[in-house]
Amino acid sequence: MAEHGFRKWIITFTVITAALLELIDTTIVNVAIPHIMGNLGATLDDAGWVVTSYAVANVIILPMSGWLGDRFGRKNYFLASILLFTFTSFLCGNAHTLTELIVFRVIQGLAGGGLLSTAQAILMETWPREEIGMATALFGLGAVVGPTVGPTIGGFIVDHFSWPYIFYVNIPVGAVAAFLVSTFVRESPKYAKGQPIDWWGILLLALGVGSLQVVLEKGEQEDWFSKTYIAVLALTTIVSGIIFLWRELSTDHPVVNFKILKTRSFAIGIVTTFTLGFALYGSVFIFPVFCQNLLGFSAQQTGFLLFPGGLATICMMPFVGVMLKRGVPAQFMSAGGFIMFFVFTLMLANSTLNSGYSDFFFPLIIRGVGMSILFVPLTTLALQDLKGPDIGQGTGLNNMMRQLGGSFGIAIITTLIHLKSSVVRNALIPYVNPYNPAYIQENQGLVQNFIGKGYGPLVAQQMANQAVEGRIVKQTMLITYDNLYLVIGLFTLFCVPIIFLQKFRKKAPVMAGAH
Repeated sequence: MAEHGFRKWIITFTVITAALLELIDTTIVNVAIPHIMGNLGATLDDAGWVVTSYAVANVIILPMSGWLGDRFGRKNYFLASILLFTFTSFLCGNAHTLTELIVFRVIQGLAGGGLLSTAQAILMETWPREEIGMATALFGLGAVVGPTVGPTIGGFIVDHFSWPYIFYVNIPVGAVAAFLVSTFVRESPKYAKGQPIDWWGILLLALGVGSLQVVLEKGEQEDWFSKTYIAVLALTTIVSGIIFLWRELSTDHPVVNFKILKTRSFAIGIVTTFTLGFALYGSVFIFPVFCQNLLGFSAQQTGFLLFPGGLATICMMPFVGVMLKRGVPAQFMSAGGFIMFFVFTLMLANSTLNSGYSDFFFPLIIRGVGMSILFVPLTTLALQDLKGPDIGQGTGLNNMMRQLGGSFGIAIITTLIHLKSSVVRNALIPYVNPYNPAYIQENQGLVQNFIGKGYGPLVAQQMANQAVEGRIVKQTMLITYDNLYLVIGLFTLFCVPIIFLQKFRKKAPVMAGAH
C-alpha cells in the first residue's frame, strides 16, 4: 500500500540510509588493507580475503533475497539484515585475528546482500507508481556514489583514526535505521510462506555463484588455472550452474525463478545491467590505481578527486526522475549515458605522467552525469514488465548481474594490465641500447647529474640505469592504463544498440536500482 506525506519520506530516507551501509562497505575496506596486514600480521594475499569473502557472500545472497523477503516478509527480512549487518560490523572492528575478521566479513556480506533488493521492493511499495520517479532516482544515486565515496571515507578514517573504525561507523547508522524500519515500515504479504524450501537450489546456488566469485576475485592473482583450487572452483561453477538451472526450472517452488527471463525486457535488461557493473566498478578500480601508483596521489587525495563527479551524479538524479516521469524514453537516456561514459574514457586515455587535478575534473564530471542518466533508466527498462512477487525476484537477479559485471570487469582489467604491460615493456626495451642517440644523451645527462651531486662515476652510472628502469616502468604502466580506459569505453559503447531492443513505453513506471 502506497504511503503519503511524512511517512513516505521517512521510509525513503530509511531505505536509502540502510542501503548505503552496504554500498559504501563494498569499497571502504580496500584502502585499509595495508593497515590490517600490519595489525594482524597477515600477508597481502591473506588480507585480500577480507575483501573477497565479503564479495562472495554478497553475490550468493543477492539472487535469494527476493525469495527470502517473500517467505519471511520484507520488513522482517530487511530489519534482520540491518541488525545482523550492524552487529557483525562491531565484530569485524573487534577482530583479533585475520581468521576472525574473514568469518565476520562473510556474515556481514550475507546481511549486506539482503539490504539492497529488499530496500528496492519496500521503496516500490511505499511510493505511488506515478510518483516513484523521484524516489528511485534518489535511491539510485547511492549505488553510483556509494562505491565512489567509500575509498574517500576509508582513507580519511584510516589517516585520522585506525582501521577498526571503518566498521564501527556502521553501528550508530545501523541502529537508527533499524529503529526507523521497525517504527514506520509496514509489513508486506508473505508470498512464499508455507511453501517447501528448495534446499538443493540454495546449496547449488551457493556452490556455483560462490565459486565463480572466488575465481574472479583470485584468478589473476593466482595466475588463473595454474593453481589447482582455481581450476577446481571453475569446474564447480560450470557443473553447479548447469544443475542449478535445471533444478530451478523443474521445481514448483524455486529459490530463484528463472522463468521471468521469458520477459524480453528483463532478459535484455540484465545484459545492460551487467555492462553497467563492468563500467562502474571497472572505472572505480582502475582510476585510483592509476592516480596512486603512477601520479603519487594518496588514497584520500584520490577520493577527493572523485568527489566532484559524485556530486554531479547527486545533482542530476532528481532531474532523471522528472524526465522519466514526463515520458522521456529510458532508451534515449541510457544511450546518452553510455556515450558520455565513452567520452570520459576517451579523455582519460590521453593522460600523461604530468596529469593533475585540472586534467581530471571535467572527465569525471562527464562520468558523473553519464552515470546519473544510466542507472535508473536501465533498471526501469529491466523491471518494467514484472509484477507481484516477480519484482522481488527480478531485483535480486538484476543486482547480482551488476555485482558480477563489476567482478568480471575487475578480473578482466587486472589480467589485461598484466598482459598488456608485458607487451608494452617488450616494445620499449629495444630503445634502451648504446646505439640509440636519444638513450645515449639521456643516460649521459643522468650520469653527469649524479656526479654533480657528489657520487663517483661507477655509482652514478648504476643510479642512472635505475632511473632509466624507473622511467620505463612508469611509461609502460601509463600506456597500459591509457589503453585500458579505451577498452572499458568501447565495451560500454557496444552496448548501446542492445538498449533499443527493449520496447518503448511512454511514461513507464521508474524502478529502483541498486548495487
